[in-house]
Amino acid sequence: MIDIPKTMRAVVLKRHGGLDALDFEANWPVPTPGPAQVLIKVLATGMNNTDVNTRVGWYSKSVTEATTGDAYDTLDSKADNTWGGGGIQFPRIQGADVCGIVVAAGPDADQNLIGRRVIADNWLRDWDDPLNMHSSGYFGSEADGGYAEYTVIDHRNVAPVQSDLTDAELATFSCSYATAEGMLDKAGVGAEDVVLVTGASGGVGGALIQLAKRRGAKVVALASPGKHADVAKCGPDAILPRAPDNLKAALQDSIGQDCVTVVADIVAGDYFGTLVDVLDRGGRYVTSGAIAGPMVTLDVRTLYLMDLTFYGSTVNPPHTFRNLVKYIEAGELKPMLAATYPLEDFHAGQEAFINKNHTGNIVVVP
Repeated sequence: MIDIPKTMRAVVLKRHGGLDALDFEANWPVPTPGPAQVLIKVLATGMNNTDVNTRVGWYSKSVTEATTGDAYDTLDSKADNTWGGGGIQFPRIQGADVCGIVVAAGPDADQNLIGRRVIADNWLRDWDDPLNMHSSGYFGSEADGGYAEYTVIDHRNVAPVQSDLTDAELATFSCSYATAEGMLDKAGVGAEDVVLVTGASGGVGGALIQLAKRRGAKVVALASPGKHADVAKCGPDAILPRAPDNLKAALQDSIGQDCVTVVADIVAGDYFGTLVDVLDRGGRYVTSGAIAGPMVTLDVRTLYLMDLTFYGSTVNPPHTFRNLVKYIEAGELKPMLAATYPLEDFHAGQEAFINKNHTGNIVVVP
């Protein structure tokens, strides 16, 4: 039995703003698990864009710029500053991608989880109606997450993982890979597809490459040339610069055709129209992010004359996470761990994450 202290170290978000809105606390109360919850001793927690977007209030409709990690002067007082359109409750411990050991469980939780190393499904659900997207919340946003030594979550949101991967490596999967798998599910990606992946050097981008290849699809990755060697480890069929001036010609030179059947995009911004223009007739565009900017221009004639289908992808059904665990245990996925930071150096870690000079995922280790 692990001795559970009364207080813990944690990084706590106190308000919307820059990095100074995050305080390191040395004596924050250890949470107590509810009847159906487990208490997890956190071993590692991966960083993701949702942390930054929520901190700065980027999800608010009053913000139209790209994600920067800085505070926005345009942020208004409307309660639409989180992914789901509601206001975040402060203080909040962020961090969704938890890997840890279950050390206690409420009376209605699965007691067999105690002592097991687990990772967390980030989507908080009404387990009486688990497919209801209206009642979904996000771990580290609607409830405290893993940037701390301990955290609590419903026992149905965790799964033991039989793997030789390190704690930090396991903490790279939940958000990035579940997001990517959800996108590919929405777009119905299969072996007959050619998939163009933007932001391929990031956590979701690398996951999209691996998971699309797992389905047998051909994959073209877009990334800065200095990151091509690392992106190549994910196994794409071709790697192009982040935003080729003539994308059709670059595709023709690299894969022998100037169009793709699927664009899997987490970047958006000014390049959006170029991406849409390389979709073949009947093609699909799927997105789960807009790090280069949420406001885009669409020629609606392209949409209807080319019989295109657009998908937004955010909330995943429970089976997405369960499938991901199976892929990890089967050794079908490669973790892309770029760096780890101790909890006390959280600010430096998130600044590195925002600067995007890395390839893959950055992880915080308490």
